[in-house]
Amino acid sequence: MSATDIEKVYCAGLQCGKETQSQLKCPICLKNGIVSVFCDETCYKNNYKAHKALHFKEGDETGEVAYNPFPKFKFSGDLRPNYPLTPKRYVPESIEKPDWSQDGLPVDEQKNDRTNEIPVYTKEEIKKIRKACLLGREILDIAAAAVAPGITTDELDKIVHDETIKRDCYPSPLNYYNFPKSVCTSVNEVICHGIPDKTILKEGDIVNLDVSLYYQGFHADLNETYYVVGDDESKLSKEAINTVETARECLKIAIKQCKPGTTFQELGDFIEKHATENKCSVVKTYCGHGVGKYFHCAPSVPHYKGNRAAGVMKPGMVFTIEPMINEGTWRDVTWPDDWTSTTQDGKRSAQFEHTLMVTEHGVEILSARNKKSPGGPRQRIK
Repeated sequence: MSATDIEKVYCAGLQCGKETQSQLKCPICLKNGIVSVFCDETCYKNNYKAHKALHFKEGDETGEVAYNPFPKFKFSGDLRPNYPLTPKRYVPESIEKPDWSQDGLPVDEQKNDRTNEIPVYTKEEIKKIRKACLLGREILDIAAAAVAPGITTDELDKIVHDETIKRDCYPSPLNYYNFPKSVCTSVNEVICHGIPDKTILKEGDIVNLDVSLYYQGFHADLNETYYVVGDDESKLSKEAINTVETARECLKIAIKQCKPGTTFQELGDFIEKHATENKCSVVKTYCGHGVGKYFHCAPSVPHYKGNRAAGVMKPGMVFTIEPMINEGTWRDVTWPDDWTSTTQDGKRSAQFEHTLMVTEHGVEILSARNKKSPGGPRQRIK
């Protein structure tokens, strides 16, 4: 960290993030040993809902006691949020950042959405996207190697964050529409967008790590679901294995269909057919998307049968396929944190995602696994 970085102070409001000379500090944070500076009273009030996630439980002077910030919410499964969250992690000034890094708003992306056009990338642009995806794979594999009973999802977030900035990249989720962390960690019944916190992974859990990064003006996006296993593999249920392996296979089957002339719409037919054959369902609320110059853009890539997605694949198009496959109902519910999406019946959900590029004769998996990548398929239990 340079002297210049140390001198600069930024507003702690996730919807602001501007450099400030203000001396207005959150009194509760100060009591907890955290310095959170806000531009003014208005900024403090407008950002308080998200900011209070950093506050310790009343009576806890160390921040070691985890608590559920939404005690009146009717959760569908056993998982609960475990606050306080750790403060927003530091990104060096020297790293190139997307436009939402300070105030949470992806303005360029929003402007591009109005065009509804699917980008077709040049060879030089594809080189940069390919490099971003290689770095994303490295980071995901390092984080996945740390998945084990006893680790917290916040510790996984720190690993992803540190490895991302070590490679001179920006973690794309950080402050995107005010998302507070650098990776999404989705455990058991969480479909997607799980916020890393003090949740401790235990034997028999499944956890999805969704890594995205911004490097030299381009984004990479990939994720995998991992089994949390220790000495007692019997705690891994046959239902968990079936759901995870079905999701893995759904992505593989969809990728096989990708080539010039294939419509984005038809991918959902193949995915839902395989999911149904394995007694699983397909989430309809979330979909794959274009990625590269923008974190999210056209095309939309739904994963369910009978969708109305527009667009035909052409060489140079880059997008993700990321089927979310549920053990039970496909319906979802969102926690009061406005991010965490879980299954409506509390049963497990699994997801796999690759960034793909259409070639002249087929498709290239830009975020492909390698021989040393942790995880991988397991045999189903009959």
